Amino acid sequence: MSENAMHDLIIENRRKITLTGINDVESFDEETITATGVCGEISIRGSSLRISSLSVETGDMVVEGQIDAVIYSEAKPTGSFLSRVFR
Repeated sequence: MSENAMHDLIIENRRKITLTGINDVESFDEETITATGVCGEISIRGSSLRISSLSVETGDMVVEGQIDAVIYSEAKPTGSFLSRVFR
């Protein structure tokens, strides 16, 4: 993560989460939302989850529902296995 890349996370009463520094939403359903951001991959787990706001321009995202976990991991490599091997 570069020094200029900012990421914030605010959880309100485990019912609303506001994130900044989001680049893309990889997948989402009512139980898991997976996004990539300036800090890697972020998975939000819970129930009745929904993305109530998303701005690709600013990197802001708001998720509402029952939030049970927020998990950070390294971003998964993109492209096929062979394209990654022969860089």
